[in-house]
Amino acid sequence: MKNQILMVLALVLLSACNDKTKSSITQQPTLADYSLGEKWVWKYKGVTTEGEVRSDGTDTRQVVKFGERLGMTIGKDTIPLSDIVKPEVSETPKYDWPLKVGKKWKYENNWTSQDGTTGSQSQNAEVLSYKEETVEAGTYMAYTIKYVGKTTNSRGYNADETEVWLYAPAVKTFIKLTQNQGDFHYVEELIKYSK
Repeated sequence: MKNQILMVLALVLLSACNDKTKSSITQQPTLADYSLGEKWVWKYKGVTTEGEVRSDGTDTRQVVKFGERLGMTIGKDTIPLSDIVKPEVSETPKYDWPLKVGKKWKYENNWTSQDGTTGSQSQNAEVLSYKEETVEAGTYMAYTIKYVGKTTNSRGYNADETEVWLYAPAVKTFIKLTQNQGDFHYVEELIKYSK
């Protein structure tokens, strides 16, 4: 009888843990969530269906002192961390906080590249799951967010697009991005994270 009670208790606890994983809700990171020296490194590669490599390299971001405040290095720029964590005021945001499984929204983005080309994205987004995901940097609990839509630009480009982002609250960013855009396939994966 004692073993049966322990077994039932174990099953109840396991199912409660499982329910918590499914119903997890994550708010947008705040300034207090970051620490000086925190660093992320991703590797990325983009290849056409013909095998032409269009991008291949690494991207590093790090929290640094920026005057009297904290900033984040992004490429050759340093952006105040307060700007990065500022809530996005948009009816069609990239991330619709708080994140939770089953949430759906519309993402739209208009942009201008350095050469003057303008473009836009229009995608339907959905949080599909929240579970352990493994990338080169380690194993993290992550939301799988799928975006499906179109990308167009002023040079006549028009492509269907599917993106899958794995967003890990523990590192406050995505740990993997897989994108298919027309004849182009792109993957970016977190290979190192340190605090």
